Amino acid sequence: MAPVEARPPARLDLGRVLLLLAFLAIGLVFWGSPLLTPVKLLVVMGHESGHAVATLLAGGQVQRVVLSADQSGACLSALPPGTWRTILVYSAGYVGSAIAGAVLLLLAFRFQMARGVLAAYAVWLAGVALLVAGSLFTVAFCLGTAAVLGAAARWLPLLGVRLLVLFLATFTGLYALFDLRDDLWNSAVRAQSDAALLAAHTPIPALLWAGLWTLLSVVILGWGAMVALKSRPATQSGLAPTTGPS
Repeated sequence: MAPVEARPPARLDLGRVLLLLAFLAIGLVFWGSPLLTPVKLLVVMGHESGHAVATLLAGGQVQRVVLSADQSGACLSALPPGTWRTILVYSAGYVGSAIAGAVLLLLAFRFQMARGVLAAYAVWLAGVALLVAGSLFTVAFCLGTAAVLGAAARWLPLLGVRLLVLFLATFTGLYALFDLRDDLWNSAVRAQSDAALLAAHTPIPALLWAGLWTLLSVVILGWGAMVALKSRPATQSGLAPTTGPS
């Protein structure tokens, strides 16, 4: 039996790092451009969907999810009483966005499931529109974006699909961090945020929730990026090719 070769350790892939930095630069340079508004709304829908998923996991019922053109959103739900249920649901927005960003980075860079990611996006948005959307704008945005992403998954060339998913993954992580900064570290905004709502149900002040969610989100995104940006060198077979006499 031939000895089994140990797999080489994963190392940072320079190409992936440069691609991630390029997408981060695009997001930062064009942050205020209306061209990125649909992508921002997509991330906001992810934030509200995090609340919705947590509500279902906690045994509650999602009544409606609302998205607005000014990038605000809300998830209205009925939740059984319980401190841990409340903490789970209120924490699932910001931390859920960070988890979504990390998972997208892993799927895009490490597993290269580009078409599947876009198809999952389309199914998720269509489900929100048909089941829990609470306004005409929410329905229109979800169905329209689902149609665009579904068409991209079906007909866009593979390179274009991969670049689109990589951009969505990078932008989701970037927006999650900006969302934490703008909502939780601005005292006026924090007073109306999920942190303030949770502080009203627990003895922990909003500022402490803001710090905890920010720390968790940064750790999750950092871990996701580090794992996603690593790749293993191609291993060479231990069987040398045989050649005939020269």
